[in-house]
Amino acid sequence: MNQKPKALLSSVLGIALLLAGCSAPAANTNPTEDKLNVVATTTMLADLATVVGGERVTVDGLMGPGIDPHLYQASAGDVSLMQNADVVVYNGLHLEGKMGEIFENLSGQGPTVICIEDGLHESKLLAWEDDNSIHDPHIWFDVSLWKDAAETVAEGLSQADPDGKGDYEANLDIYLKELDETDTYIRDRVSELSKAQRILVTAHDAFQYFGKAYGFEVRGLQGISTEAEAGTADVSELANFIVERRIKAIFVESSVPTKTIEALQAAVKAKGFDVAIGGELYSDSLGDADSGDDTYILTVKANVDTIVDALK
Repeated sequence: MNQKPKALLSSVLGIALLLAGCSAPAANTNPTEDKLNVVATTTMLADLATVVGGERVTVDGLMGPGIDPHLYQASAGDVSLMQNADVVVYNGLHLEGKMGEIFENLSGQGPTVICIEDGLHESKLLAWEDDNSIHDPHIWFDVSLWKDAAETVAEGLSQADPDGKGDYEANLDIYLKELDETDTYIRDRVSELSKAQRILVTAHDAFQYFGKAYGFEVRGLQGISTEAEAGTADVSELANFIVERRIKAIFVESSVPTKTIEALQAAVKAKGFDVAIGGELYSDSLGDADSGDDTYILTVKANVDTIVDALK
């Protein structure tokens, strides 16, 4: 039997398979290349962008856990990262106090810039100390304001990626329900304290929105920005307040050195009264992965648990 036809057929099939292999589309080795590249300043905003953006985004956060945004200075690498992003998310209200000019320069350069401040009605904002023209930036401690922030992020992502609008809105709807549940959790825990027990003394004045929303009198040793250091007179005045009100516990913060609250505790002791350090609160940053409090919802729940357990 002549083997040539079989050999010829085998060669033809081999060439066909080879050509088919050459013409097959290559596998996508970078599954994130079609996603929206988002850069967020703080840990809170990085979490928010991740939740609302879902599978359509990749998120880089400039500031890690425990970083103080009031004092943060952007590096050349940070600026490059924002310039090359599709979307940049920042808080505003002078939270990122040393980065204002950077955000101004980004506008019109390419990225969609989402400023949370722009989505908040001025009537909901608290004044920065005695200057009514400057507002307290710590809006995330009132869950209702964080819902407004989530809506602002969803709107901005939809502007940058119109095809994903339905996904962003669906993610937002789910998250808003989770935030409502979180608000209920906070109120239930706060109800364990009498009105007289609801006095919150912290390292810096970051919890006024929390106080207004959930019925606490709030005192911070430092001002709204950690750039303003507490003096001897500030420590003495607050120590007198603690003694007069017989406050059971005061709190350190994850992004503020503990020495300020330790000095306050010592000043109280010198006046003949003992006040405990009730624990560490997350103020300008979420917790890290090891803490288990590395999302906004977990962080605010951890805060209220620490506060209530210490003041009861």
